[in-house]
Amino acid sequence: MDISSLAPDVQHFLGQAAYSELGEFEALARAVATAPNLAVKEGLSSAAGRALSKHHGLITEIRRRDHDPATEMAPFVTGLDEFRSKTSGADWHELLLSCYLAGGLLDDFFIRLSDGLPRDIGPRVAQLLGEDSGTDVLVHELQTAIENDTALGSRLAMWGRRLVGDTLLVARSAMPAACSAAAAEARIEPVFTELIAAHTRRMDGLGLTA
Repeated sequence: MDISSLAPDVQHFLGQAAYSELGEFEALARAVATAPNLAVKEGLSSAAGRALSKHHGLITEIRRRDHDPATEMAPFVTGLDEFRSKTSGADWHELLLSCYLAGGLLDDFFIRLSDGLPRDIGPRVAQLLGEDSGTDVLVHELQTAIENDTALGSRLAMWGRRLVGDTLLVARSAMPAACSAAAAEARIEPVFTELIAAHTRRMDGLGLTA
């Protein structure tokens, strides 16, 4: 599915993606602060570091184009901060699930959208965002908790189903307003179907019903 005509301009893309990765880092840092033991803290700190590395990589791309990172990220602060607040969860396990599912879905989306960026930057950004996010520790902690507490599993399944809607709204906001036309919506739908399929696989991997 060619979505090149649906991609925003480069600076819009970089500003939103960079602030999104910064938000993922901050969410993982909160998870580190409230982790139950040092081993888990260490694993989560590695995942947080990888999100921060992706943020710095996107910031480098902004500077390479002689733009100011803070200026480019500023338009997305309110919306993404609200998103992070809504998806922070009621406890540590919900926060972990948010980091894993929302973070993964947004990475998938921005990688897909990078197909529409100029060839001098698109593949480089896709490679950066496609790097290992270090989420194995999140998966392990969630799987262990779910296996030991069926009630928690049911609650997390509901939380995961809610997350997909909120996260897709963020993805939709990355596209130009002109993409609201019926013809554009028809082209966007298969991309969102791919994203939801990947989200479902992540949920299935945790033993949760999507």
